[in-house]
Amino acid sequence: MPRDTWLLFRHQLRLTLGGWLGLLFGVLQPVLNLVLFGPLLGSYLGHDSWQIFVPGVLIQLSLLSPGLAGFGIVFDARFGVLERLRVTPASRLALLLGRVLTNTVVLLGQAALVIAVGTAFGFRVPVTGLLIGLTLLLPLAAGLAALSYAFALALRRQELFAPLSSTFVVPLLLLSGALLPMSTAPGWLDAASRATPFRYGADALRAAFAGHYTSGTLTAGLAVSAAFAVAALAIGTRTFTRQNS
Repeated sequence: MPRDTWLLFRHQLRLTLGGWLGLLFGVLQPVLNLVLFGPLLGSYLGHDSWQIFVPGVLIQLSLLSPGLAGFGIVFDARFGVLERLRVTPASRLALLLGRVLTNTVVLLGQAALVIAVGTAFGFRVPVTGLLIGLTLLLPLAAGLAALSYAFALALRRQELFAPLSSTFVVPLLLLSGALLPMSTAPGWLDAASRATPFRYGADALRAAFAGHYTSGTLTAGLAVSAAFAVAALAIGTRTFTRQNS
């Protein structure tokens, strides 16, 4: 299976990089948030606003990009691409993991662009914190991409996929505290946000970038992100296998 996954990952990555315009637009909104919204936050959050906002934009990116990953697989299913792949020796799990791995690698590239833009505005992060933070994004992105593929295969209607996915992704974004820390939210809203894994991811990412490597916030974020990825990949694998059996 590792070989099948690697071959499918390379194939999907070539296809994805070939559509560079889509990759550009995928990262455009987070970058615009940095450029147009970020400078305003200094008046509200003080001189550390970039240390709060840049990690939040990375969480936004990890929600928007993997959350809509399933859109392409709807076309593959409709036009017989999945059917042709199904008759190859590749395992059903490899067909999913190759795509999920592509999504995580693409996310890392987009995250590097966001960090570069944030650095130009004054964002600073230690190298160790940067590596830990990027590692934290991977299970969140992989889990959400797997769920996105599962949802797309179950739905099989591209005209409904984008609006329905946004219905789930946008509340997750708002509840994660990516745009503004949820610590200042009303009690009921803070409690609701703690029911989502991306709240823990956002808090942990800010802790990592601040150099708080031994904090409980970072530990909780890593644990929740890993648990989310395992559960989501299990759901995605089951759906992918059932829909392609």
